[in-house]
Amino acid sequence: MRNYILRRIVQIIPVFLGIIFILFFIFEQAPGTPVSNMMHPRMTPEQKAELEEKLGLDIPWYKRFINYIKEAAQGNLGYSNTHKKPVAEVIKDYSGPTLLLASVSLIISISVGIPAGIVSAAKQYSITDNLLTVVSLIGISIPSFFFGLLLLKAFAVDIQLFPLFGLKDPLLMSDNIFDKTKDVAWHLVLPSIVLCLNSTASFMRYTRSSMLEVINQDYIRTARAKGLKEKTIIYRHAFRNGMLPIITLLSFWIPLLLSGAVVTESIFSLPGLGKISVEAAMARNYPLILGINSMLAILTLISSLVADILYAAADPRIRYD
Repeated sequence: MRNYILRRIVQIIPVFLGIIFILFFIFEQAPGTPVSNMMHPRMTPEQKAELEEKLGLDIPWYKRFINYIKEAAQGNLGYSNTHKKPVAEVIKDYSGPTLLLASVSLIISISVGIPAGIVSAAKQYSITDNLLTVVSLIGISIPSFFFGLLLLKAFAVDIQLFPLFGLKDPLLMSDNIFDKTKDVAWHLVLPSIVLCLNSTASFMRYTRSSMLEVINQDYIRTARAKGLKEKTIIYRHAFRNGMLPIITLLSFWIPLLLSGAVVTESIFSLPGLGKISVEAAMARNYPLILGINSMLAILTLISSLVADILYAAADPRIRYD
């Protein structure tokens, strides 16, 4: 196992470099440059050239790519002109709300989606199964931005039950940690529901499909013939052997929830990475976009590695020699 993990870590490096290279190439093909948003109408060509030199845009993009890799290896992800601080500091300042929102959404997705999928599989073709199937299909199909706007209109504008935007109440004067936690949790209710909608439905569908494959196996029928309780058969025998597709889905959704926060944070005006990603794209703040996407790329690659390790833990038959 140790040798396998080391090999996978070594393989991550060229994949990560390839992702950064593709991003650099895309930025090069995009219309306009970061200087376009910083130019003054009366700026002379000499001043424009000086600004490009200051930003390092006076050299070919592939040389900028090499320089970026060298600097990134030392922890320098560049400088954000819109925030007037290093990219690493910007990501650090804005990552808290995004990680909190993604974590809450992931917990909800797992806590609701997997048990619902198990129940749906255990009661195949029943009213419960049909109802859960319809709910999951709706959850997968409905666009998150549309669902978010519906929730805002219904519960924040019409009923005024939840806050309209932000992560905390600016009028809250209490220093009590319980009051602050309650305020943040109340602001996270609607964004969490929106962000976890698709993932919960996906967990439900994948769990149901995986469990149905296992439930029809011979050893499950043997367990029933021995007189074991149905709950023991489902959760102790069937679920463990049906976990592999769920682990794969989990490794897929962890980075996807972070990237999906772009839409959710924009709708609810949350001060997270998703919101500043949109702002960075509008301002052609390429260093910040690269920094955020680099973080997501690393998280995706690490999630894939962790999933492979969990395969062996879930199924003793899997060995990495």
